[in-house]
Amino acid sequence: MAATRAAPVVGKQAAGASARASEQATTQAGAGLALASRLPDFPWDVLEPASRTARAHPGGIVDLSMGSPVDPVPELVRDALAAAANSPGYPLTKGTGQLRAAAADWLGRRHGVVISADAVLPVIGTKEFIAGLPTLLGCGPADVVCFPELAYPTYDVGARLAGARPISTDEPDLLGPDAGSIALAWVNSPSNPTGRVLSPTRLRDLVAWARGAGAVLASDECYIDLGYEATPVSVLHPDVCGGSHSGLLAVYSLSKRSNLAGYRAGFVTGDPSLVAELLEVRKHAGMMVPAPVQAAMAAALSDDAHAQEQRARYAGRRARLRPALEAAGWAVHDSEAGLYLWAARPGMDGWTSVGWLADAGILVAPGEFYGPAGSEHVRIALTATDERIDAAAARLADPR
Repeated sequence: MAATRAAPVVGKQAAGASARASEQATTQAGAGLALASRLPDFPWDVLEPASRTARAHPGGIVDLSMGSPVDPVPELVRDALAAAANSPGYPLTKGTGQLRAAAADWLGRRHGVVISADAVLPVIGTKEFIAGLPTLLGCGPADVVCFPELAYPTYDVGARLAGARPISTDEPDLLGPDAGSIALAWVNSPSNPTGRVLSPTRLRDLVAWARGAGAVLASDECYIDLGYEATPVSVLHPDVCGGSHSGLLAVYSLSKRSNLAGYRAGFVTGDPSLVAELLEVRKHAGMMVPAPVQAAMAAALSDDAHAQEQRARYAGRRARLRPALEAAGWAVHDSEAGLYLWAARPGMDGWTSVGWLADAGILVAPGEFYGPAGSEHVRIALTATDERIDAAAARLADPR
């Protein structure tokens, strides 16, 4: 159907309409600029000079700066995606019954977490959800959003987008009344960037604090399948939460477990009332995971063999890269789990370390991307092919 074209406005009426339109456009543009001004510089843009140096290496770049999977999407997942490709209708925001059941079964089977399938909500990649959660929960200028001192930058971004006050701390339970009204607190175990794993005792303390403070405790558990020197435990595990998920949310991604970063596939679960509230808002906003992706997610969550194979790949790369770093004089801290090595070189700050490694054709992320407390470190990802990991190890031994 053709659009209806508005009748022209003439004379003073036209001038008035034009002025009002200009004022409205200026106001809207100002609002957009105000929103953008709340945000930090996009970190990966700042890394571009080091990236150019690393790309110029005669042996090519070894890009260990981002946790972007490079291994194949499992065949069973691709088959499920293709089988569901003829999906002309709108997908369900709440997710198919098959997907929700597969997610609930996976949590019970692999992590000892008992949830109702009705408390599972698929999300369009967990970055989208993390950035949007403070807004979806109604946080605003009167609210505080907490996250770890060394943290995925999107926790901070989400607070800023909502207009809330971001506070980085590993001890939100010790902030006291001067912190203001804490509406949402993030925990992340295993940690990005450090690979640190929180103990069940510490998680229990945080659950008790959040419930007493009336805050939502959101746990980013996207690396929960990748424990090496420690076994990660979910905040939803009965040993942590006492069998009640009240006030708790846990976020899971298939990007790392199943190499589905390109699918934008994740889900959130926990307190049924909170999940229901999020579902209502997301239905109004049209936040729907595509139906073929939902089918692929269900297939991935129903199969453990491919996930164990992928974990073994990362363990092998870790076993080759960590000793090479340490032999070259680097100290690796935490790094008990996850996809990264958190490393520092004596006498160098993080950016100097980035430059040193870039000269050897190895690109890593400076620790300060994840907070001021990371200024002496770099984050080194395991998401490169075996050949590239071996190239990095060889260059560490002889960086010429």
